[in-house]
Amino acid sequence: MQETTNLKVLSELDAAISSFVRPDTFPLAIRVMKKGEALPVRVKRPYKDFGKTFSICQGVTMARRYGWAIAMDREDLSCPIAKVAFGFEDELDYYKEGNLTDGMYTKTCDLGVLTEAAVPKFSKDEAGTVLIAPLTRANFEPEVIVAYGNSAQVMRMVAGALYHSGGEITSSFTARADCADIVIKTMKSDKPQVILPCYGDRVFAQTHDHEMAFSLPYSLAQNFIDGLKQTHKGGVRYPVPNYLQYEAKYPATYEKLNDMFDN
Repeated sequence: MQETTNLKVLSELDAAISSFVRPDTFPLAIRVMKKGEALPVRVKRPYKDFGKTFSICQGVTMARRYGWAIAMDREDLSCPIAKVAFGFEDELDYYKEGNLTDGMYTKTCDLGVLTEAAVPKFSKDEAGTVLIAPLTRANFEPEVIVAYGNSAQVMRMVAGALYHSGGEITSSFTARADCADIVIKTMKSDKPQVILPCYGDRVFAQTHDHEMAFSLPYSLAQNFIDGLKQTHKGGVRYPVPNYLQYEAKYPATYEKLNDMFDN
């Protein structure tokens, strides 16, 4: 019964996002598997199925552009930052001291310490296989929902998410490790997040310059669905309808011809 309910909610969520947000790529369901959970069927594993390791942002792009269900564990990961953030590897001193940011993202290692400390992280006990799938292909209960779009589409989702709560959505940005922002920060804060795709997401996962992302805890899905519907009724829509009920101002020669018509 619970699985049927989840599939119904995911179907309604996909329909609402498709109708009211119209993203170019599939909205995704994400779950971090707990110890002892069995891997769902028909899920691709990068190392086993392709003989390669990928970054988590690559897995996200494969899921949202190809429509694949992807599962990523320690053996599937190539990105050292993700290995630390998702709890698969220890946070070694070399990492904590800012060596990965020194001269690239920060002026000094000391400043890099602040940047690395800002990356959301799982403990070893919280680590688990990361499942990523389009909403309509997710045969598991997600913990996070994420959809990519342009800034207007993300604005549209922010409006939908705030309909039942009011207030504001607060997010933070570092230009790094957006996989941790999407999954870990959303799970730990239990709040929606506006996601600025990081440099690696653009280089390795080929996220486009115009794209941003929006994530929310799955527990808020029903309110989000209704929020999208109600804000649409209220007039907050995508594509944003431009105001066109004005009289244009034309070049002087055009206006002269109009005057001739009137005489």
